[in-house]
Amino acid sequence: MKPLLLVGGGGHCRSCIDVVEQEGRYRVAGVVERPGGSRTPVLGYPVLGDDEGLPELLNLFPTALVAVGQIRTAKLRKQLFSSLQESGAELATVVSPRACVSRHAVVGEGTIVMHGAIVNAAVSIGANCILNSLALVEHDTVVESHCHIATGVTVNGGVFIGSGSFVGSGAVIYEGVRVGADCVIAAGSVVKGDLSTGTRLRRNP
Repeated sequence: MKPLLLVGGGGHCRSCIDVVEQEGRYRVAGVVERPGGSRTPVLGYPVLGDDEGLPELLNLFPTALVAVGQIRTAKLRKQLFSSLQESGAELATVVSPRACVSRHAVVGEGTIVMHGAIVNAAVSIGANCILNSLALVEHDTVVESHCHIATGVTVNGGVFIGSGSFVGSGAVIYEGVRVGADCVIAAGSVVKGDLSTGTRLRRNP
């Protein structure tokens, strides 16, 4: 199995580790933390260094995954992804064996599809996305890069979700809706109409 660097050591990293272990295509070499961050092992895997030493670590372990979560903004995940690209890293795509991804779907580099997620036919998921546990993305939907589709979200057919957007747990997006870039959709929301770029949608009353 290829060794894999996980960049970020918080709660999302722990969820990533579980998916990586169960998929069995990679072995976790260790974790890269932020400068000044914890050096405590993460689920038994060592913290090998921080972001400043990333180029040297990539010489030893050239395959990596951004393991930082995303809620209010995709800024940090975008920065880390770009840094990895500029350093010549191979960006892993990780899919849980307990997920269902259609052979007619496309999943971009650096994206993780977590336990119980469903990606249906003719779906396009961009790079550096999180498709979290039990999320459903239906046919003919496009999710652009750097998005987080959180736990239990339902994205119906023909939806477009722009780059860097976050869709909170349990939200439902109606068929054919277009969501602009860098939107934040609160958990439990029901999205019936289009959202312009940068919208912050609170949960419906």
